[in-house]
Amino acid sequence: MFKNTVKNLLDAALIERPDLFLIEFSIKEGNHIIIVIDGDDGVLVEDCMFVSRAIENNFDREEHDFSLEVMSAGATSPLVNQRQYGKNLKRELVVRTASEKIEGVLTKATDTNITLEWKVREPKPIGKGKVTVKKQADIAYEDIVEAKVMIKF
Repeated sequence: MFKNTVKNLLDAALIERPDLFLIEFSIKEGNHIIIVIDGDDGVLVEDCMFVSRAIENNFDREEHDFSLEVMSAGATSPLVNQRQYGKNLKRELVVRTASEKIEGVLTKATDTNITLEWKVREPKPIGKGKVTVKKQADIAYEDIVEAKVMIKF
């Protein structure tokens, strides 16, 4: 009952703010609510406060004892929602599938897959030395075991 009410309030808040989307929702022991959100244009503190208020302001603290944490998906967190790929176009990702690990720049994100591009040095087809070759891989979302944005400083 409590979880359904919280989820309904959360869904209503996300309908009101279609630029935000849910990454994780859980209620731990002692009614500790954890909500992780992301946004098409990132997440500001004000966005977290908006979601928090949408839930807190609709509960009577005398009736329900709970704690609430609303946070944004961390920069080092794996991408778990298809919408996260679109907002990370032109960024370098590390994508792990069941059979390989690919590092490359995310150049496309469609409804069914992503496209990564990278450069590699390979021996020249004729003669000595190496040449830089541009590679590309199309990876279906269902084949992705884990994908992370590579943070570079």
